[in-house]
Amino acid sequence: MFQQEAGANSKDMPELPEIQAGQKTVAIISKPDRPELSEALPALEKWLQQRHYDVVVDQESAAYFSAGKVIPRIDLAKCSPDLALVLGGDGTLLSAARAVAKSGTLILGVNLGTLGFMTELQLSDLYPALEAIEKKHYIVDSRSMLSCSLVRGGGIFAAHAALNELVVSKSAIARLNYFDLFVDSEFVSSYRADGLIIATPTGSTAYSLGAGGPILKPDVAAFVITPVSPHGLTHRPVVVRDTVEIEIQVKTGDEEAYLSLDGQVGMPMRDGDIVRCIKAEHSARLLRFQKTFFEVLATKLKWGER
Repeated sequence: MFQQEAGANSKDMPELPEIQAGQKTVAIISKPDRPELSEALPALEKWLQQRHYDVVVDQESAAYFSAGKVIPRIDLAKCSPDLALVLGGDGTLLSAARAVAKSGTLILGVNLGTLGFMTELQLSDLYPALEAIEKKHYIVDSRSMLSCSLVRGGGIFAAHAALNELVVSKSAIARLNYFDLFVDSEFVSSYRADGLIIATPTGSTAYSLGAGGPILKPDVAAFVITPVSPHGLTHRPVVVRDTVEIEIQVKTGDEEAYLSLDGQVGMPMRDGDIVRCIKAEHSARLLRFQKTFFEVLATKLKWGER
């Protein structure tokens, strides 16, 4: 099945820069402590060496490689890798996207996890996929990302990117936070809730979906604003164009709120802090070979089963 799809008619594939052995850099990004890595990564190293690829690896992968430069994941974009091979689950891919998307790197996710919304490729299909990449038989899903700034005291205190979502939530148990929401400086509403989620189309199938938000196709030019357990029953998710600036003003009093991105990067927030979100200048370029978005949904969410 995979080989048939990978060898599909080239006229159905977009024109993309060709990856040729001996000229390109491949970054290896792995989920720590997966038992499959002890066999998979040495074999992958041998395959890449035989084809004269330059290889850089993150610190999580370094234990399984005898060669290649070891680079902290956060610094991999400085090497401008042409392809990032991500072995893990969706969480590993989210981390990889934040690290390398700004360098325009093609990202191939290999599923070693469970759910695998974004890491559709199985480990058994890795080498057919690599051969297909060399022949330009692949499709790129360009996934929009969020660029988020935490403003404190009139200045930018921190700035991060996210592929899935930004969440502002309570940090104290059994206490609701107050949030004022603005879109392009226009007041939308005041929320009393456990939190607010700003999700990309990719993130619409993650935390936002569990909080009652809609599913967006990855190519929809929009963001979803989803309240988490709002006190007001009329507060519902809102979809806005991805050209807007979204601003959340936090009112916590003596309590702290908490800002998290992709469920992996986070920091406490104070009363009066402001979070500003816009569409990032760069996108995550995810490689796809087989399933369409709706096929993935049907498989992962078990749609259509009787």
